[in-house]
Amino acid sequence: MAGINGDWYEALKDEFKKDYYKNLFQTVNQEYHTRLIFPPANDIFNAFHLTPLKDVKVVILGQDPYHNNGQAHGLCFSVKKGVEVPPSLVNIYQELHDDLGCEIPNHGCLTKWAEQGVLMLNTVLTVRAHQANSHRGIGWEEFTDAAIKVLNAQDRPIVFILWGSPAQRKKVMLNNPKHLILQAPHPSPLSAYRGFFGSKPFSQTNRFLEENNVEPVDWQID
Repeated sequence: MAGINGDWYEALKDEFKKDYYKNLFQTVNQEYHTRLIFPPANDIFNAFHLTPLKDVKVVILGQDPYHNNGQAHGLCFSVKKGVEVPPSLVNIYQELHDDLGCEIPNHGCLTKWAEQGVLMLNTVLTVRAHQANSHRGIGWEEFTDAAIKVLNAQDRPIVFILWGSPAQRKKVMLNNPKHLILQAPHPSPLSAYRGFFGSKPFSQTNRFLEENNVEPVDWQID
C-alpha cells in the first residue's frame, strides 16, 4: 500500500501511529495479496497526491471506489480514459452542462479537477472487485474523517460538496464559518431526479470562490 507524502503526510501522520490504522493497513495488505481489490494499490491515495492540502479549495465526497474492472483510480466519481463513463458521472456531466454550459466529454477522467484544487475523496478508499461497500467498516472511515477534520480547520474558504446521505453525514464535522457546504441528492440514476439535477453546484462553487478572491475552477473536462 503506497503511502501519503507532502503536506498531507504532515497533517495526518499521527493517524498512522494509531491502532486502528495499523489494523487497517494489515487488513488491506492481506486483501491485496489474496483477492482482486480496486483501485490498484499505488492509486489508493491519488486524491491526496493530486491535490495537496495547501491547494484544496473544493471537496467532493464520494462513498467507496467503483468496483468493476479498470474503473477506480483513486478519485471519487472518476474513471480512467478508455473506460465507459459510469451512470453517476453521466449525470454529473449533464448537470455540469445544464449549470455552466460545459460540453460533455467523451471520457470520465477527472484529474483536471483534482489538479486545480478539487479534492475528490471517497470516505472508503478500497473495495473488493464486484462487491460494493465490501471494505466499509475496516477503518477507512476513521482515516478519512481525520482528513475531513483537517480540512474543516483550514483558515481559508473551502467548498464542501456533499451528494447523498453518506456524504451528508459528514456535515457534523464541518463547523468552520469560512466554508460553504452544498448538499444535494446523489447523482446516481436512482436519486438524481430527486433534486441533484438543477442543484447548480458548479456555478455556486465558483461564485463563492470568486467572492472570496479565490480563482474559480475550470470545470470543462477536455
